Amino acid sequence: MEFDIDSHGQVKALLSLDEQVSKVPQLPGVYLWKDSNDKVIYVGKAKQLRNRMKQYIQGTDERVKIPFMMEQVASFDYIVTESEHEALVLEKNLISQFKPYYNVDYRDDKSYPYIAITKGDAFPAIKFTRERHVSTTRYFGPYTDSRAARKTIDVVRRIVPICSAGCPQYKAMKRQLDKGREPKDGKPCFDYHVGLGPGPCCGACSEEEYAESVKRVERFLQGRRREFVDLLKEDIAEAAANLEFERASRIRDRLAIIESLEGSQHATIARDLDCDVIGFYREETITGVNVFVVREGSIINSCEFVLDKGADVPMEDLVETFIVRYYDETSDIPRQVVIDTELDDVEPLEHWLTEKLASSHGAKVRIVVAKRGEKHDLLLMAADNAKHSLQRFKIRTRYDEERINTALLQLESALALPGPPMRIECYDISTIHGKHSVASMVVFTGGRADNSSYRRFKIRMETLEANDVAMMRETFDRRFSRKNMESDRFGKRPDLIIVDGGKPQLNAVVKQMAELGLSDIPLTGLAKADEELFVTWDDEPVVLPLGSPALYLVKSVRDEAHRFAIEYHRKLRGKTMTSSILDDVAGLGPKRKKILMREFGSVKRMREASVEEIAAVKGIPREVAEEVFEVLRQTE
Repeated sequence: MEFDIDSHGQVKALLSLDEQVSKVPQLPGVYLWKDSNDKVIYVGKAKQLRNRMKQYIQGTDERVKIPFMMEQVASFDYIVTESEHEALVLEKNLISQFKPYYNVDYRDDKSYPYIAITKGDAFPAIKFTRERHVSTTRYFGPYTDSRAARKTIDVVRRIVPICSAGCPQYKAMKRQLDKGREPKDGKPCFDYHVGLGPGPCCGACSEEEYAESVKRVERFLQGRRREFVDLLKEDIAEAAANLEFERASRIRDRLAIIESLEGSQHATIARDLDCDVIGFYREETITGVNVFVVREGSIINSCEFVLDKGADVPMEDLVETFIVRYYDETSDIPRQVVIDTELDDVEPLEHWLTEKLASSHGAKVRIVVAKRGEKHDLLLMAADNAKHSLQRFKIRTRYDEERINTALLQLESALALPGPPMRIECYDISTIHGKHSVASMVVFTGGRADNSSYRRFKIRMETLEANDVAMMRETFDRRFSRKNMESDRFGKRPDLIIVDGGKPQLNAVVKQMAELGLSDIPLTGLAKADEELFVTWDDEPVVLPLGSPALYLVKSVRDEAHRFAIEYHRKLRGKTMTSSILDDVAGLGPKRKKILMREFGSVKRMREASVEEIAAVKGIPREVAEEVFEVLRQTE
């Protein structure tokens, strides 16, 4: 990158951003976009750095957030790697380091619970933890429910006795071992007496026997439960043969625990299915994620997460980022990851997961997009759970209330309003070449849809073509007439009026409101193409920040007005079409028309009927039935 020194001694770039990118090599690597304060705002990876970065500069990247992000970009860095796989790992590390605003991250930045086995100790212990910084410790999870993690530890120890890291006698033994001393056989701990610990503290088991128990615990936490059933049945038979009935009873209790776990599995899954199923449910600016951990045909764990990006980010970005983040934090790697979104470049991701799996048999991890069958059914169930987890998060954190308050304050500031717009009215026109024209009025009170205040207007003016401006003038004439302004039917004066349309629609409404003596009510026009808000006090439109609560609220209001108008328009059009077709039938008056519609329910079902079926309707003569059949056949 070339630089120069200006008269003030400041370093400045001689080349534009576009020219600088043109000098980036065509190699795999990672790029970092920075703002004017040299802060990293986005990190990405690429198979060919120059081509990928040019997509940002030239505007060919179709993601919604990119144009707004690039307005803030002042410089960049890049790091060349040997392969795409290395780029993936480096990207993950840099995102963790810089936490860029435009990269996807967990919405609630909390530490998740894990079950840990201290593999670095001579007698590894099991424990509940929220930290993952010890390289010699093996971690299972993350668990999004701390109670579930603690319950799992309790269940595991009842099936395969293993020391707890919190046991006082275990801590004393560990201190002796850490100092290089041979621990003296001490007093048995309470866990040993109740069958939860194998008793290394009192010399009841050797290091080799204990290591075997640790392996079994690891297998169990990985979901490999079938082998325990066979082993425990063999142990019961052996204990019974040796007349060790107390030991046989303890083993039978352990077997019952495993069988109860199997019995609590409600989903019907193939017994040999081993995979992780990841379901997503996204809203405008937030996404819920649910992971089903399926081992040996059973869902052994269900984890839920919330991401801080939603529909404002492509689904591929959400899925790939979550996979990297989630599997970076767990040692339980499946042979198969099931998702519902095709990823552009899945090979580096599969290679990275395969390395983490580190199978002694050379097994590889595959990322599968399920379109049908059992895995697809699990995906649907995971997505449904993701939806519910997102709703629980919003209720728990009062997410909607906070966003609404922020949105109203942002609108007050952006549109220079005298106060927060507690009552927003939005208007939309729906027509086809001037026919069946309607206008909708939707109301949001306190940032929420107020359905009881919605109103619909059937446009009275006659026109041979669509004239949205004239139709909007008629709507405002009727809505803001003196009679309606004083009527409880239309409620209070709005704090803000949004017109669906650009500058022409807004100018027409401004003039109309001035004639009605209501120029003090704030007005804005919302253009659909670029989500720009046209205002009366500036020639340039107001552009709300992408992903902002204010933009989300305005789009919600506009979309609701459009939906309400279309719904009424279709209803009127359907009635008119039905009426006009049946009006062509000789001998079919209003009474007989009503009888036919009550019998068949719709013109479509009537068209599918035979002459005999129509004539069989009480009150419809044969000759009229034949005429109805012929007219409907001709107009099909």
